[in-house]
This record gives sequence, C-alpha cells and structure tokens, in this order.
Amino acid sequence: MPKNMSESLKRTPLYHTHKKIGAKLIEFGGWEMPVQYSNIIEEHLTVRSKVGIFDLSHMGEIVIFGQGALKLVQKLITNDAAGKLVDGRILYSPMCNPAGGIIDDLLVYRLAEDRYMLVVNASNIKRDFEWICAHNDDNAEIEDRSDRTVLIALQGQNSVQILQTLSDVDVTAIQYYWFQEGLITGIPVIISRTGYAGEVGFELYTDARYGVDLWDSLYKSTIAGGGLPVGLGARDTLRLESGLPLHGNDIDQTTTPLESRLSWAVSLQKGNFIGRKALVKQKKQGITNRLIGFRMLDRSIA
Repeated sequence: MPKNMSESLKRTPLYHTHKKIGAKLIEFGGWEMPVQYSNIIEEHLTVRSKVGIFDLSHMGEIVIFGQGALKLVQKLITNDAAGKLVDGRILYSPMCNPAGGIIDDLLVYRLAEDRYMLVVNASNIKRDFEWICAHNDDNAEIEDRSDRTVLIALQGQNSVQILQTLSDVDVTAIQYYWFQEGLITGIPVIISRTGYAGEVGFELYTDARYGVDLWDSLYKSTIAGGGLPVGLGARDTLRLESGLPLHGNDIDQTTTPLESRLSWAVSLQKGNFIGRKALVKQKKQGITNRLIGFRMLDRSIA
C-alpha cells in the first residue's frame, strides 16, 4: 500500500499489534485493516475446526438513550425492538430508506429500557449517524462511540472454553443473540453471543483504552488452543459460506429486505417505520427480484 494512502486511512487501536504479528494490511471502508496473517484458507479452516480471533474495531457503535430512545429505534429499523427486546437481548434488523432500500443492516443491543446500542457497518458509520440524527424527533440522545470502542471477535468451537477460562461470567449460559456484561482478565467487557462466521462464537466490546490488553490475553489463549488470528479475507469467505449478506455487496439501498430474503427481520404489524409503506406495497404486488446463492461444486472464485 502506498505510504500516502496508508497515512490517510483510519487505524484501530490494535494496528501496531497487527504489524508485530505479520498482518498483511489493506484498505477497507476507509480503514487500514488486516486482510490476512498466514493465509486465507488456513485461517478459514482453523475457525471451522478450532478458533480464530478477529479485530473488528472498524465497526461502528452508536448509542441511543433517553426518554425517546425506543420510539426512535422503532422508527429507524424494520424489526420490532419493542416487541422482541428485553435487557440483555440482541436484535438483527435492516434500516431502510422511504423506498424500502437497505441503508444498512445492523445489530440492536438493549442495554436498558431507555438505552440501545446499534452496531453498524464500518463504511456506513458517518452516513448512519447523520441519518439517525436527522430522524430524531423524539428527544432521544445520540452518541457515536465508534472511535472509543474496541470490538474483538472469538469465533469457532473452542471459543467457549477459552472465554470460560478467562471470564468471570459463565459464558456457556449466554444464549445466541444475548449478551452479558462481565470481566475478561479483569477488563470490563460486553460479552455478546453473536458472530459473522456461521460458528459458535462471541463478539467482545470494550473501551478502546483496554483494547490492546484484551487482545493480548485472548490472542495468547487462542494460539495455545490451536487457533489463529484471522483477517477480513477469511471473515468474508466464512460469512459467504454461511450464506450471510454483506452490505454494499449483496444488499444496498437499491435492494429491499423482501428481495434479500430478510423478510424474517421485517415486522410490518409493529406500526409505522421508515420504508414500511414501500414494503407493504411490494409485498402486495409481489417480489420480482430476489437474492439467491450458488453452491460451488468445484474449486473456483465465488
């Protein structure tokens, strides 16, 4: 990567750590991120058979809180936060424009009755934040915590044993799409039973000042457990193999959730939200375009 290009990119708090362990860095969504450490195939297969550790700190965390928080979240997303979320629960949802196109797909964490964390895609952070603020007619408070948050994922069957050893929380009790706050080697962390690899795994959120120490502890245990650090290259092949969409590639503002096989994340009956009228119309008229996947029978480029 040319030096002048590298200097213009954002870096996570773990940048120098990645350099030390031999990461190959590329530009992704305005960030300089590891695409691989050893090689993509080895990293992919290691996650499938053992465990991998990922730096996902380029992702965005936007917190909505205060008296109007739930009302604003309900307006923004297609899924039903009011009907499905309780404290400690996580919800996947598209966020649409008035035409029903997907501005982004995100996770909603209910931290408290009046406090929600939206985890958005890295390349969409600024646009999503501005969109959320522009539609805040509910006196909610909105805070972009992306630059102050480190997100590390531990994915693969050995992730449970590793975290159970390092954490003060019984991670075996955390169900899929639930989270719990706890300590990992004394560091305060949100331990989230989520992932983008199609495997048993966790995503761990902490304050940026603890990021390097948290990575170091998890990295040592990952290597000891036969695992590897994993870059964005294998993250992409893992999610593709698992049939998980990537915003900007598989879905975008020209595609709707109904076209993208995400109707399970659309709650038309919850009441009004941005894009609802267009989605009701599309459902009534019928879907003419649909996202499909192909299973590759031979070695080839997906």
